[in-house]
Amino acid sequence: MTTTNAVDFGRFVADEKDGGHVLHMLVDGIHCANCAFRIEETLNKQDKVQARVNLTTRRLTLRWQGDATRAASLTQSVTDMGYKLTPFDTAESENSDKREEQALLRRVAVSGFASGNIMLLSVTLWSSTAASMGMATRDFMHWISALIAIPTVIYAGLPFFKSARNVLAHGRTNMDVPISVALILTALMSLWETVHHGEYAYFDSVVMLLFLLLIGRWMDRRARGRARAAAQDLLTMLSGSATVLQDGQPILMPIRDLCAGMLLQVAVGEKIAADGVIENGQSDIDPSFISGETITQPVNTGTRVFGGMINLTAPLTIRITATSGESLLGEIVKLMDKAEQGHANYVRLADRVARYYTPVVHLLALITFLYWNLLAHQSWQPSLLIAMTVLIITCPCALGLAVPAVQVLTSGRLFRHGMLLKSADAVERMAKVDTIIFDKTGTLTENEPALANPQQIGGRNMQLAASLASQSHHPLARALFNMYGGKILPLQAAEHPARGMEGDYNGQTIRLGSRDWCGDVNADNDGAPEIWLRVGEEDPVRFVFADSLRQDASLILHTLKSKGYDIKLLSGDRSAAVAKVAAQLEIKDYRAQVTPIEKHAVIEDLRNQGKHVLMVGDGLNDAAALAAADISMSPSTALDITQNAADIVFQGRKLAPVLEALNVSKRANRLVLENFVLSVGYNLIAIPMAMAGLVTPFIAALSMAASSVVVILNAQRLNRG
Repeated sequence: MTTTNAVDFGRFVADEKDGGHVLHMLVDGIHCANCAFRIEETLNKQDKVQARVNLTTRRLTLRWQGDATRAASLTQSVTDMGYKLTPFDTAESENSDKREEQALLRRVAVSGFASGNIMLLSVTLWSSTAASMGMATRDFMHWISALIAIPTVIYAGLPFFKSARNVLAHGRTNMDVPISVALILTALMSLWETVHHGEYAYFDSVVMLLFLLLIGRWMDRRARGRARAAAQDLLTMLSGSATVLQDGQPILMPIRDLCAGMLLQVAVGEKIAADGVIENGQSDIDPSFISGETITQPVNTGTRVFGGMINLTAPLTIRITATSGESLLGEIVKLMDKAEQGHANYVRLADRVARYYTPVVHLLALITFLYWNLLAHQSWQPSLLIAMTVLIITCPCALGLAVPAVQVLTSGRLFRHGMLLKSADAVERMAKVDTIIFDKTGTLTENEPALANPQQIGGRNMQLAASLASQSHHPLARALFNMYGGKILPLQAAEHPARGMEGDYNGQTIRLGSRDWCGDVNADNDGAPEIWLRVGEEDPVRFVFADSLRQDASLILHTLKSKGYDIKLLSGDRSAAVAKVAAQLEIKDYRAQVTPIEKHAVIEDLRNQGKHVLMVGDGLNDAAALAAADISMSPSTALDITQNAADIVFQGRKLAPVLEALNVSKRANRLVLENFVLSVGYNLIAIPMAMAGLVTPFIAALSMAASSVVVILNAQRLNRG
């Protein structure tokens, strides 16, 4: 069957620097990783084509060389497989996910309500016989069950039926095929039995089966919906307008229209809109958006700055060198987009099994029917009943619940310990970790620098400094103010750009700021972050700041190393600060002043060596590294974009969640494997019995339900200990 592509994608094609073309689309109809794999395989076979499908966001990124009009034939090859393509739009993608999740939730509610009501009727049927209750009464209860079950199966089973129809129409199969066959056959056979006054009506089993399957499908959809497209969020952070100088006149224009060579004017407190070099001005910048470090950096003419940094103290004029895709942010986006493609290894397992499992089960059911009908000379009704029993008893419900059952319990346990599990297969990847890379600021240390020499500062000086600092936005001044718990003096103060704060106290001029402005320029400089206080003609007082380690950082890292994990520290901060933290925590492998691209390269190199890497970080410079790692974690204090890129977000001021997540993931991974063994072992025992006619549909339905219960009970062991 061929599906006509009704969308003209030509106007959505973008050109790339190498002369190629790129097209971003949403793929409707993807239900498993095998679907994504088939799309990639089909497209990548074509000449000079590179296709990647992000299963989480259902986003297809298509790149090719040659004529831009190839977009029509390339997209047609996808629609011919039964998938619908639409141009990628972030808002539409989120709305579509929400609509699908809500639709699934409604079907879960309908099937659950129907299942509960049919079970009430079934208790009477199970606990008595036709002779004791009367055939008319039994038929009446069967008809009531049918009136509830048939509409429920038609409505609630629609996602499975549509998926099975689409793949079968294109000569493929997935796990929804045996599910659909089992649901339809069981419902039709039950209806047949009801019409003909038979006793084999299993409406309760079919609706309960549907309810359990829909819960698994809804959990999967919800997990995907929570995983937002972090790379897209990066670019939207720099949306809006910027001021450029043309012929000496300031002009406001959209950031997306900025070009290399333009002069960008950045006011105090404004975010720098593009990468460039400072052409005029001297100021302090907040680099935390890029590096994650809270210490400001002085900049002047000739200094290179990046889009996303914040100008703090004086106006700057910047010559733009790179925008959009060529900027540091654009490079991070590309790296994240590339890294996202490798995060669905374990999720494919059930579908890979189903690729062979499904046709084998149908073949066994057909063989069973032919044997009993032709060789054993049974009529078609009992032969079909036995064949249907094979399908029912081998329904992959337990196999489908093997991962979700553990996943839900794992998510709940991690949540109770202050962690939010955002990625569907995060636990599987966490269990394989052997190397852990930590960022420094905000990860191993607290978000704010701590005063390192309070004993050298008198109470009056502390009060004066905190009073001036309360009126400043400088990160060190804010840290000083936040740590001071005393009374703040109502000083009249003024801020001097790139210098500090100045006020009056009892007729004396007091200053809080840089060494050059109010400090002792001849004093030894150890490179530590500092601000100085000068009161009148008194000797200036130095306030030294240092990174404050998280409460349990030393204990947790010692425990991780004792468990055999290889610990590394990568930071964009100064060498001296990083070396000090590494010494405190006894980390031998550390690097300082590492750029986002270098962090990504380090992780790629480790993965190429066969290492399984956990990245723990909280800065924007960690976003690409978090996406590139096998598994990633961020504290809840991290930037929104970093949390979006991370698989797990943890709360609190301790590192204990990192150790807890590693321990829980190993237990969860063992339970998932046990569940697979239980579900497969069940089928190896049940199938021969069903084919031999030793199992009735009633026992088959109970066995199928029991296999699911066993899987769920086994998963419950995660909550012990």
